[in-house]
Amino acid sequence: MTDNKLFIYNTLSRRKELFSPIAAPNVGMYVCGPTVYGDPHLGHARPAITFDLLFRYLKHLGYKVRYVRNITDVGHLEHDADEGEDKIAKKAKLEELEPMEIAQYYTNRYHAAMDALNVLPPSIEPHATGHIIEQIELVKEILDRGFAYESKGSVYFDIEKYNKTYRYGKLSGRNLDDVINNSRELDGVGEKRNQVDFALWKAAQPEHIMRWPSPWSDGFPGWHCECTAMGRKYLGSHFDIHGGGMDLVFPHHECEIAQATASQGDDMVKYWMHNNMITINGQKMGKSLGNFITLEQFFKGQHKLLSQPYSPMTIRFFILSAHYRSPVDFSDEALGASKKGLDRLLSAIADIERIQAGNVTDEQTKRVIEGLRQKCYEAMNDDMQSQIVISNLFEACRVVNSLVDHKGSVSAEDLKELKDTMSLFAFDILGLKEEKTGGNEAREEAFGKVVDMVLELRAKAKANKDWATSDLIRDRLASLGFEVKDTKDGAVWKL
Repeated sequence: MTDNKLFIYNTLSRRKELFSPIAAPNVGMYVCGPTVYGDPHLGHARPAITFDLLFRYLKHLGYKVRYVRNITDVGHLEHDADEGEDKIAKKAKLEELEPMEIAQYYTNRYHAAMDALNVLPPSIEPHATGHIIEQIELVKEILDRGFAYESKGSVYFDIEKYNKTYRYGKLSGRNLDDVINNSRELDGVGEKRNQVDFALWKAAQPEHIMRWPSPWSDGFPGWHCECTAMGRKYLGSHFDIHGGGMDLVFPHHECEIAQATASQGDDMVKYWMHNNMITINGQKMGKSLGNFITLEQFFKGQHKLLSQPYSPMTIRFFILSAHYRSPVDFSDEALGASKKGLDRLLSAIADIERIQAGNVTDEQTKRVIEGLRQKCYEAMNDDMQSQIVISNLFEACRVVNSLVDHKGSVSAEDLKELKDTMSLFAFDILGLKEEKTGGNEAREEAFGKVVDMVLELRAKAKANKDWATSDLIRDRLASLGFEVKDTKDGAVWKL
């Protein structure tokens, strides 16, 4: 394990804290995954990439990480956490399929999108429907400790009673009076002692498809139960990190804290981490607002707000170009800039292979190379400042370009350090990778050979002082989107 000290922002304490695992070098991390009733969109990509970055970095620092990311396939209701139709069951009715067919189909779509974004799979990916027994046991424990009550076959968490012993609202910074005053009137509130009480178990109406037997009724667990029950099953009654989008702070994660504390007497999670939202014109991107763009639409360029397709790595680079706790406002122009930035970074890393090492390193080059690794570590250790890491890598890109143009000198040792550091942070930690644009490696290899052949013809024209032909080839290639650069070692090209 390195001596680097990682500081992360804890939503619970509202400050940066030195990361100190409960049982180092083992780390338990739970992140709220998707509700699988529709295609994954850009809003799904941000938490996945944010906590993939943390997962990668913790492993790089030498920790053994058990990363749990759940799949919500039951209990997430249409209108809010307690009322309305189950989103997956509703989709199943519309398409005349089994609910699990819907859940499996969109789970597969989500996995494919995550693979494309180079998001590492979690250690464990539990489904809510596979842990009904654990959720029933959780409800029983809360009832036994007097913090819940049964009403017409449903079980509700008694927030007012809980608040007399503990504090409800400490994650979101709300007090109980604020919660009560800001809660809207709900259908079915007559079943509750207080309109802010939330469901731990819901009795299923006759038309409800997804149901299981319980001591209280045939029904289904409340949405908040799954993460508490599954987190405890796989990470224990106390674990290190619980993450998700900022929109989950209230009520979902607030309710999770209440459930865990009510059932076991103390907090389950040491660090709460939340990424900020992706917005369009200042509004949160999401299915409920109808303003989302699916990841497949980004990859294919099939949306009215997109001028072109954007590759998965462009999307990843776009998200990492801002700090995870900062909001990111989507625009086609911003994605275009990210595409150019990614191309610049990957080209520079590839160009390192073309640099001829010498015996000494010039002063300016040495200063950048010697400071690069530590500056990137400092940025990552300061609550994962990925945008500063990228800025440091761009500074290294300028050094690479100068060395390629023979405007500096570098020793073999320093050149290796430059290559290793850029590869470590760009590929291993930020999780970027080279992409094949055509999807067919043989075709792309042939494509490259054709361009090289055209440049050989141009080189012959130059050697014969046929400047007109040489300029014509260069200009024609430029009009097709190729950038041709003459160097001491010959012409090089890129799209």
